[in-house]
Amino acid sequence: MPQPAVILLTGFEPFGGEAINPSWEVARALDGELVAGSRVVARELPCRFGAAGEAMRQLVAELRPVCVLALGQASGRADFSIERVAINVDDARIPDNGGAQPIDEPVVAEGPAGYFATLPIKAMVAGLRAEGLPASVSQTAGTFVCNHVFYSLMHSLRQHPDVRAGFMHLPLLPAQASRHPGLPCMPLPLMIEGVRQSLHIAATHHGRDTVQAEGQVA
Repeated sequence: MPQPAVILLTGFEPFGGEAINPSWEVARALDGELVAGSRVVARELPCRFGAAGEAMRQLVAELRPVCVLALGQASGRADFSIERVAINVDDARIPDNGGAQPIDEPVVAEGPAGYFATLPIKAMVAGLRAEGLPASVSQTAGTFVCNHVFYSLMHSLRQHPDVRAGFMHLPLLPAQASRHPGLPCMPLPLMIEGVRQSLHIAATHHGRDTVQAEGQVA
């Protein structure tokens, strides 16, 4: 009996002094689920420049997924933040978990300036909002390890336009936000359901992405 196609879902280990990372908590909760006939395979990535990108490249080569959604934590964001573009620069405000702090270095030497997500990002946003879940298109994935992984992912798939891939940032969990007064948060069950819905839309939305304004004015 043929095995179902793979949807790769990644999250990160904790970083920045946190004891937990919502991206991995969500990913591991969905590991093994069937979404539109495909099996979710969750993997945890290190929060380290270089190692995280290489781990993503190896996972793509090993699992040959039909869809990839990388998740990351973004303190200060209040919704499911779906990234539009990855840029070819590492510029770390804080050290990664290995102590590295690259400044103005390329993710991939001689690589293009950026890659756009190939997920139907606006359809995903519209679908989440229709379910009463807060979501938006983000124009920047930052310049820390999240963007590093996003760029590495899209670079590894540059010869595979049939594989849909992209990145989503998640807010802090309530337990994290309790130590950072004023920062938004979201309960874990809500995050899990939102990512589940996002994967379903990514797997079933065919053709052109939804046309709706999701830009920013400065």
